[in-house]
Amino acid sequence: MPKLKGMRFTTAIIERYRRRKTSVEEAMIEMYLAGVSTRRIEDVSEILWGSSVSASTVSNLNEKAFEAVERWRNRPLERAYPYVYVDGIYLKRSWGGSYENVAVMVAIGVDDDGYREVIGAAEGFTESSGCWREFLSWLKSRGLRGVRMFTGDKAAGMVGSIAEVFPDAAYQRCTVHFYRNVLARVPKSKRPGVAAMLRAIHAMESREASEAKALEVAAELESMRLGEAAKVVRGGYAETLTYTRFPAAHWRRIRTNNAIERLNREIRRRTRVVGTFPDGKSALMLVTARLKYVAESEWGSRRYLDVTLLEG
Repeated sequence: MPKLKGMRFTTAIIERYRRRKTSVEEAMIEMYLAGVSTRRIEDVSEILWGSSVSASTVSNLNEKAFEAVERWRNRPLERAYPYVYVDGIYLKRSWGGSYENVAVMVAIGVDDDGYREVIGAAEGFTESSGCWREFLSWLKSRGLRGVRMFTGDKAAGMVGSIAEVFPDAAYQRCTVHFYRNVLARVPKSKRPGVAAMLRAIHAMESREASEAKALEVAAELESMRLGEAAKVVRGGYAETLTYTRFPAAHWRRIRTNNAIERLNREIRRRTRVVGTFPDGKSALMLVTARLKYVAESEWGSRRYLDVTLLEG
């Protein structure tokens, strides 16, 4: 051990011979990702464990974490993914001296064995056409192929970008988001009844029956003097029925973005405590680290769909 006058040497985050867990290092990484300065981390470790953490230790830990997360985020996509779910999550971050909302775009794929996999996460200033086009092109450059259908919430620029980058893939508008758009134009007292009417559209056994039901619902909404809601139904029901081109056994799981909503809740839970991120890299790294953790858990080890039905 070197002897330096006026300096104290520590071998690790916690002093020698004291038991520690990897969660300690993870906590250090999360603090750094949240924008806590290395000096502040040193003060906190001094209070909690009686030994300080040098700035170089924190930097080394985070360099390793960043490398592992970034390597996972940019890994080649070697399988075919018939179904892909896409969504954007808004976080607050510092941008040019002010604090603004920025989107982290996330994609989940169901591979040719039927298992879910997080296939992409990237920062975009907004969910504009340019951002979606860049995100989808990045996925394609990493090997994304075999996509038969994208499911999304019809964010601005999403549909056109999908058609441009993956012209052979169909687009399915998430039915839950469609319901929300309709119900936003319905008085609160009438929402339960209208919600039941909307669900009936997608409970039909064929596309033809669903289309007939949608027109029936629109007519009933007009009779209830809910013209704006009826207009949304007439103008949007067709793009919520794309799922009917695929095996009926898949319908319940491919017509909504529920596959990605579980991850969204987990991301919001982890990022809510941070508040405002100091920069885009810290936001993206924390989101990606959480996605990697969830994807490597039981979430990614359960078969989601029987993709062999697509071969028939």
